[in-house]
Amino acid sequence: MIIPLILLFFISFLIGRYPVSPNEVIMAIASQLFSINYTLPPAVNTIIFDIRLPRILAAMMVGASLSIAGASFQGLFQNPLVSPDKLGVSAGAGFGAAIAILFSASTFMIQFSAFAWGLMAVGLTYFLGRAFKGTSMLTLVLCGIAVASFFSALLSLIKYVADPYGQLQTIVFWLMGSLAAVNNMDIIIMGIPIIIGTVILLLIRWRINVISMGEEEAQALGVNTRRLQAIIIVCCTIVTASAVSICGIIGWIGLVIPHIARMIVGPDHKVLLPASIILGAFFLLLIDNVARTLTTTEIPLGILTAIIGAPFFLYLLMKSKEVWS
Repeated sequence: MIIPLILLFFISFLIGRYPVSPNEVIMAIASQLFSINYTLPPAVNTIIFDIRLPRILAAMMVGASLSIAGASFQGLFQNPLVSPDKLGVSAGAGFGAAIAILFSASTFMIQFSAFAWGLMAVGLTYFLGRAFKGTSMLTLVLCGIAVASFFSALLSLIKYVADPYGQLQTIVFWLMGSLAAVNNMDIIIMGIPIIIGTVILLLIRWRINVISMGEEEAQALGVNTRRLQAIIIVCCTIVTASAVSICGIIGWIGLVIPHIARMIVGPDHKVLLPASIILGAFFLLLIDNVARTLTTTEIPLGILTAIIGAPFFLYLLMKSKEVWS
């Protein structure tokens, strides 16, 4: 599974409006890794390291983070229809980005606002879910739906009052998802929480097997379910909010990719989570390559993932019922 991802990583440098030869890509990467003295034309060096490399890394990080968050949530909630945005993180992030765009904030502040409001939305969902006596994971999901609807309404209000000739267009384009504006600083800033959350989920992935059997069974085996649920929700929220703040709202990846990984490696989260990371990175990188080369104008990622993801998910529902059970 890693070999196709490595090949696509290399091929992605060759795709774009400005032609770059395979030899130039190989020598450019080798000169950085092994301190080889090789001089590239300034335009080629800029294209490879300042434009395409950040975009490639961002696509892989976002795809991997959404996929591992989706797989973890599906195990936590014992529901194959759960996606990373089920607790309201995407709706909150969208509202945060819209607020920043409305006040003409910088790109960094838009990303930070999206990240912060995404965390606050999930925090509100978790607080409401725990406020009910005898609460269950289903109650938490229902609270997430309510919170997501609330922030979606606030987002609609922001779009209603935004300038239709500038701010509204920016908000709509951000909500459809794109990696066109990603730079090296974005990779560093948002890559840190994504890596931290992903590593923690990988370290506790065997415990997700236990909690996926049910809360009572997990407690009988000595697992502190309340603490484990909180850790999983926090980690999934951090990686999802970080991904959304980089590229906007991209749907279906966290829902479809874990199903594909489950069909390949089975339901054991010890191998399911790493497989979801690899497949998610491959899928979004492939979609991003199509988005920036299919037409003269770049296609938003959310459109392509929905066009491909929705029919494929229906196919998976028909073919993989016994795989989940």
